[in-house]
Amino acid sequence: MATADTVELGAAHEPKEESYRLFEQIEHELKKTLVHMRHEYNKHEVEYFAAVEHLSDAELAGFAIDDLHQVRVAVSAYGIHFFGKLRIPALPDDGPAYIHFRAFTSGPDDDAKLHSIHTEDKEESDGGHTFRAIFTKADPLEWFDT
Repeated sequence: MATADTVELGAAHEPKEESYRLFEQIEHELKKTLVHMRHEYNKHEVEYFAAVEHLSDAELAGFAIDDLHQVRVAVSAYGIHFFGKLRIPALPDDGPAYIHFRAFTSGPDDDAKLHSIHTEDKEESDGGHTFRAIFTKADPLEWFDT
């Protein structure tokens, strides 16, 4: 299994033609999964999606290929690990307005598959936790498994 310790994640950069091709292959599944995740998380931990609680499902998943802002790529023996930072256009750019997602393809001739949408459970210094699935423009796009 590829991990941050076993695979070198390339530098963050603007999407290029291959990134757009991979995004198009997973776009439908990404939208469907994001909406489903919000509904599931809202049953138990609403804080993950608090930044988008006022958006309809259509607004939440209202992104398109032009909203893909940044990507990072890692190559392993298994294939290509593709990380993306995607803006939700219904949100103001100066606040939490981005999701981070991960996709995988075994090679340039194979279709990409959505791996996951990043959710963060961060332990605070006081022992509490903060939870989020919507990130800011300043949050770095880093390797994640969840």
